[in-house]
Amino acid sequence: MRLYESLCILRPVQVEADHERVIEKMREVLSQAGASILKFENSGKKKLAYDIQHERKGNFITVQFEGPSTAVAALERFHRMEDQVMKFMTVRINPCDVVAVTETDGEDSGDGGIQ
Repeated sequence: MRLYESLCILRPVQVEADHERVIEKMREVLSQAGASILKFENSGKKKLAYDIQHERKGNFITVQFEGPSTAVAALERFHRMEDQVMKFMTVRINPCDVVAVTETDGEDSGDGGIQ
């Protein structure tokens, strides 16, 4: 099993139920494909660097998961077919990078590394 991170930008909508429907469907697609979700983050609505499909803002969703490559194919197929998704990208994560980030996260004592 490999580690992946997927970022998708959803259309900004007035009804929050539309985002919840897409999020639940993403979870369902990943679980049916045999992937296990490690981290799921909804960063909320943010301003985009440039207009995407005539929208100036988007709702950012980040998912880190572990699974086979067929899970990536299933998730990206869902992204392409869903009208709420404006852009998406999935990348493979190196496991040693994930471990290094979690080990050093929050351990800075503020002394500049001097023992």
